[in-house]
Formats: sequence, structure tokens, C-alpha cells
Amino acid sequence: MKVVAFNGSPKKEGNTYHALKIVCEQLQAQGIETEIIHLGNKGIKGCLACGKCRENKDEKCIIKTDAVNEWIQLMKNADGILFGSPVHYAALSANIKAFLDRAFYVSGSNGNMFRHKVGASIAAVRRSGGLPTFNEMNNFLNYAEMFIPTSNYWNVIHGTSPGEVLQDEEGVQIMRVLGKNMSYLLKLIDAGKATVEAPEQEDKIYTNFIR
Repeated sequence: MKVVAFNGSPKKEGNTYHALKIVCEQLQAQGIETEIIHLGNKGIKGCLACGKCRENKDEKCIIKTDAVNEWIQLMKNADGILFGSPVHYAALSANIKAFLDRAFYVSGSNGNMFRHKVGASIAAVRRSGGLPTFNEMNNFLNYAEMFIPTSNYWNVIHGTSPGEVLQDEEGVQIMRVLGKNMSYLLKLIDAGKATVEAPEQEDKIYTNFIR
């Protein structure tokens, strides 16, 4: 099994990276392969709302000037997905927001590619805004019918200078427990596939409240 993690921080080895690394170490201890992708310093364009991914249904965004399509395929082929973001003005970093908008629009336009994968999100913050950022990422997971492992608190860790989050003992434990629970859920799903039939996927219903 494999989990792919996305670091939405502009800093390659800042606090978001260290938080993801703690989770990944727990996954690796259970024999699960991990890969951390640094997207926070890349030039990622936002969604154009052109609808071409829905029209073409080729599992690709029409924008070809960045690595989003490559990352979408990594997510498709992974068993689990981790998203990590720093907190910018009580919200996601711009790069990971652009990536998530496009990746999940493509997924939803191509049969819900990430459905029933295990997904989790974490936020690294200096002081405030961690929960809104954490919840923003979870919105994508919920919409895609992904399975979300929990920890013993909300997945937020605190620190300012790179590596400072390692001094947040509670935050470190939250990441460690998340990694253990994510491993457990991945193994449960894998073991159950041979004996438990997955529920049939329903076509999405869209309701317009303006008449």
C-alpha cells in the first residue's frame, strides 16, 4: 500500500513538512510506502471553471503548465492521501487551494476517482486559524466520499520557525496517533475488500434553489 502526501507550504522543510513526516513515519512503521510531494513553492494556476475536464473526461485538467495532472494520477493510484497546509490569514495556502480545486473537480468529472480512498489533512500554524484551515481541507475529502481517519484531537500543530512544531508535544502526539489510525484504517479496508462488498456509487444529484 502507498500513501502520497502533499506539502502545501512554500517552505520545503518547514513545519508543515515536519508534521507530515511524523504521520508518514508511523505509516512506514506499518509497512506502508509514503511519498511527500512539495507543491507549496510551485506556480500552480487556479481553476478556470471552464468545464473541460467534465467535457473531455480524460482524467486531466486542461491546464498543462504545471504538475497538477501528474499529481492527480499519483492520487488515483495511491491507497491513501495526506494534505498539509500552513495557515495564511486563517485559511489554506494559495497553492494547495488551487491544487485541490482542480484535482477534485477532475476527480468528480471522471467518476469520483478518489472515492473510498483514505484521506486526512493537517494544518501547521503559529497561533490561530488552524481549525478553519483543517476544516477547509476536510471539505474536499467529504465531498469525494473518502474515508477519514481521526486522531485524539483536531489535526493542528503549532510552531513558527521551521522544526519548532517538534516542541509542541501534544501536536506531535496528534500527528503520531493520526498516522497509527490511518495505517489501521488502510489495513482494515484492504483486508475487507475480499469479503465485504462496497456500496454501489450513486449518481450525483444537483439541486438548484433559484427558480
